[in-house]
Amino acid sequence: MMTKVEMITDLIRNRRSIFADYYIDKPVPKPVIEEVLTNAIWAPNYKMTQPWRFIVLQGEQLTQFGVYLAEYYKTQYERLLHYPARAGCVVVIIMRRSTKVEITEWEELAAVACAVQNMALTCTAYDIGGYWDSCAACIEYAARFELAPNERCLGFFYMGYYNMAEYTSSKRRTGIEKKVTWLT
Repeated sequence: MMTKVEMITDLIRNRRSIFADYYIDKPVPKPVIEEVLTNAIWAPNYKMTQPWRFIVLQGEQLTQFGVYLAEYYKTQYERLLHYPARAGCVVVIIMRRSTKVEITEWEELAAVACAVQNMALTCTAYDIGGYWDSCAACIEYAARFELAPNERCLGFFYMGYYNMAEYTSSKRRTGIEKKVTWLT
C-alpha cells in the first residue's frame, strides 16, 4: 500500500501533457469533467478571490472550434480541422479579476495556473490525457463567449482518453542539483 506522499509523488511525476493527436474516440463522462473542475477550484488563491471561470466545449462546439483553428492556421488546415473533435472536451480557462479585493494580477494568474495544475493531476489520476494550450487562436476564439470586462482567457485545456500502451514520452526534467541554490 502506497503512502500519501508516494501517491502524490507518483501522480506528479507521471503527469504529462498529452495532445489531442493521441486521443481515442471515447467521451469523457460529465461526472469526471465535474471532478476535474471541482479539484481545480481547490487551488490556492490569495484573499480567496477564486479568479477562475471555465467554459466546457463538447460535441458541435468542438467541431466549430476545429473549423476556426483550421482557418486561423491555414497551412495546417486538414490536421487542425478535426483536432479539437478528438478531445472528450475542451475547457476554456478564464481568469476573472476580483472587483471587490485589490490584488495584483500576478496573484490571480498564479491561482489560475494552480487550478490548471490540479486539473492536470486529476486527469492523470483518471488516466485521461490533458494539456493547456495558450495559443493566440485559442485566446481570440474565446472572445465569442462574451467575457466580462474583468475576465481574460488564458487558454484552453484539452482532455481525452488515449491508448496508454502506445503513448511514450521522452521528456525529462533537469535535476534539482542544477535548479536549486542552498543558502545556509
